[in-house]
Amino acid sequence: MKGVLAQETDLEPKEQKISFRRQEKDNEERLDMVGLQDNSTVTLSENPASKERKLDEMQSNKSVLKVYDAVSDVRTEVDKLYEKVVAMEKTICNGTKVADQEFVILTELLMVQLLKLDSTEAEGEAKAQRRIEVCRIQSYVDTLDSLRARNSNPVSNVSKTVSVTTKWETLESGNGSLKALTPIQSSTVITQDWELFD
Repeated sequence: MKGVLAQETDLEPKEQKISFRRQEKDNEERLDMVGLQDNSTVTLSENPASKERKLDEMQSNKSVLKVYDAVSDVRTEVDKLYEKVVAMEKTICNGTKVADQEFVILTELLMVQLLKLDSTEAEGEAKAQRRIEVCRIQSYVDTLDSLRARNSNPVSNVSKTVSVTTKWETLESGNGSLKALTPIQSSTVITQDWELFD
């Protein structure tokens, strides 16, 4: 009977509490043996323990959804900031110098988003999503650092390339000599007299 009621009520058999003649019946009891006949009244109620479990699940689901929302909000903000990083990269690639303060501000805005993620408690899939966003923000901060370095040392004119030549000095003897070393005679004698063991 509980199996049939599970399909109708979405309550698992272990969540059901069946009463007949105002007495709760155990899972092992057969209702036809206790006097159940056609048109008899049976009362079905939900087991209080299952109600508590469902409330716990609902609370857990709410907290997971809250984490997903928080990560989604951060993702949206990071997307906007990434557009600024891309625009800054294009500007630098075109040879235009960017004010150093813009790097500082953009890096700080990314770090604020990183702190938001850091303060968000997450488990399971939500934790994996948070980790992805953390890695993405860190990569954008690294990109900004390299752009900042390129911005401070722009190589705009190819004709101004620096030529570096190295003059090597050869030494006749001692450490650092480029001449081949003469082999040292060894006092070791190699023989093929093998000793056999039983």
